[in-house]
Amino acid sequence: MGGGAAAAAAAAIAQAIKASGAIVQVEPEDFQRLVEHNAQGLVVHSAPKLFQPKHRYIMGYKGLAFFTKSKEPLVMLRGLQVIEAKKIWIPG
Repeated sequence: MGGGAAAAAAAAIAQAIKASGAIVQVEPEDFQRLVEHNAQGLVVHSAPKLFQPKHRYIMGYKGLAFFTKSKEPLVMLRGLQVIEAKKIWIPG
């Protein structure tokens, strides 16, 4: 990647981070505990794909976005709304 292209990519990532706010990556077990505290919340899930071989989850909680990756699907609480996404992309 040339210098100009690398700078443009870095600027795009920085802009994506500003637009999305803070994203906190946690271990799957910690994500599960957060889900228990946010039982009426919303979780977005993306199933494994060729270039993303793990389940990906993201959830908003108390003003932050929490993200995790897991080899196995996580068990979601009853009453929790789960949205299936084609892809979850996290900048950086």
